[in-house]
Amino acid sequence: MSTGVERLFDELGHFGRFQACLYFAAVFQATSCGIHYLASVFLVETPKFLCDAPWNITNVLYGNYSGNSLEDVWSFYKPGNGAVVVQTINGEEWELSPCLKVQRHDPVNFRYEFHGNRSVESCGHYVFDHSQVKQSIVTDWGLVCEKEWLAKLSQPTFMLGVLIGALVFGDIADRVGRRPILMATSLCQFVFGIIVAFTGNYYFFVVMRFLLAMVSSGYLVVVFVYVTEFTGNKVRTWTSMHVHASFAVGIMVVALVGYLVRVWWLYQIILTLSTCPFLLYCWKFPETPFYLIAKGRHEEAQELLDTIAHFNGLEPKLKVSDLLDDNGKALLKSIQKDENRLEEPEKKLSLLDMFGSWKMAGRSATCWAIWFIGSLGYYVFSLGSVNLGGNQYVNLFLAGAVELPSYLIGCFAMDRVGRRRTCAPALLLSGVACMLIIAVPQDIEFLAIILSMTGKFAIAIAFGLIYLYTCELYPTVIRSLAVGSGSMMCRVGSVVAPFCVYLAGIWIYLPQLIVGILAFIIGVLALFLPETLGEPLTSTLEEANALGTKLSKKKTKEDGMQMNLADSKA
Repeated sequence: MSTGVERLFDELGHFGRFQACLYFAAVFQATSCGIHYLASVFLVETPKFLCDAPWNITNVLYGNYSGNSLEDVWSFYKPGNGAVVVQTINGEEWELSPCLKVQRHDPVNFRYEFHGNRSVESCGHYVFDHSQVKQSIVTDWGLVCEKEWLAKLSQPTFMLGVLIGALVFGDIADRVGRRPILMATSLCQFVFGIIVAFTGNYYFFVVMRFLLAMVSSGYLVVVFVYVTEFTGNKVRTWTSMHVHASFAVGIMVVALVGYLVRVWWLYQIILTLSTCPFLLYCWKFPETPFYLIAKGRHEEAQELLDTIAHFNGLEPKLKVSDLLDDNGKALLKSIQKDENRLEEPEKKLSLLDMFGSWKMAGRSATCWAIWFIGSLGYYVFSLGSVNLGGNQYVNLFLAGAVELPSYLIGCFAMDRVGRRRTCAPALLLSGVACMLIIAVPQDIEFLAIILSMTGKFAIAIAFGLIYLYTCELYPTVIRSLAVGSGSMMCRVGSVVAPFCVYLAGIWIYLPQLIVGILAFIIGVLALFLPETLGEPLTSTLEEANALGTKLSKKKTKEDGMQMNLADSKA
């Protein structure tokens, strides 16, 4: 029989009916985080565009194609492959390009080639191809040419909000509780999501998206803690990993709604409404028993324990007093190890202690690199999937769909072959798949898409397990510090990712190539990390430094013998 807090799960079930209902309800709202994180793919989509001619157009030429309006040649037009020549109702001839227009002087015949005098003018207005995109913020507010940087800045600004939201709401949740934050961030997600659809200008749009990013990130951070504190250690790895799966479902929803709705503000409203049912029942969510006990709210904790027992079809025998020591403090050692919420040690340690020896410095640098490439690769593959050619909606849907099996395989592999032997090969596979894109001819788009999705599949495995792996690589005294600093590197990767995606303008596969090279190098470095499968959690820097050595294996064996001896005495 387990002692301390783990006895709660032994008595009430590690994943009973009560926990299952709470888990799936909480994870349902996590889908909205994936939705809002990736919604910008179609919100700021830039369709084909040209400078607008000063008069009504009567004839159009583009290479060997002709028509009476621009709509007749949009399907043939490719930016960078020459201008579109138009003739206006008053006989003027213009050569239209995306960011400038040229007037022909004294034309004789309306032909594509012209060798006479020309004058260049800047664009006052633009005309867009609405065959694929009816409305986006780019078409509504003219965010092209000299204003193109504004459109490209919207996603990095959103990711900056994600970073700040994770820091702010994670701290607040420890102070006021998980339930109030889940309710507040869910409500704000709905309110801010609707307001975004009715913003009348770019700057208001960016501000509201920034706030939306903060609350979405806040929910995602707190929901991990929430589901962890309601599930036992037998299923904790699976429940925490599969919160990521709901995020992937959100990406798939974005692809589906983006395909069906081509007007940005209507698209934003539908995406926001898709998860609003959560608001109808989130107020029924209870606070976690661990938070209630830690704050001394024992009556509420006892009522919750009885409710869980009744809901799971058990007799309510467990008392809060059974989980308390003589001083009335919660015996939360086992759960705190899993959540990295151990009490502060007497000696105040700093970030420098993660680099106290050459071995720990190398380990810390490698872990940070895995956090960074995991986030960078995840968002580059997701955001950049629409640039790979073929159907952009199918590509984005696949980018979300390939994550689902990756988490299943990742969970099995972590518990059977080990953390290092799962993380390092996943990064190496991602790197090889992305670097092979170099050899793919431009006209074989489906092969590039397959390689990119393979990279996304592999990087999702590494990204999903790095949290647990980091917890196991560091001792109690700096475990929270290690996870917190790694999470910061993760946020840095998410902020850098949109800028990396924009490099597709130089070469369509350049973002994937950059991620591939980095993933391969970091995968090689990950091979030198110690294996932690079956190893006890370390408490001191000396024990952590010995991980993967003969001393560590000897200690594990001795611990096992002591446990067997204790069991025989019992």
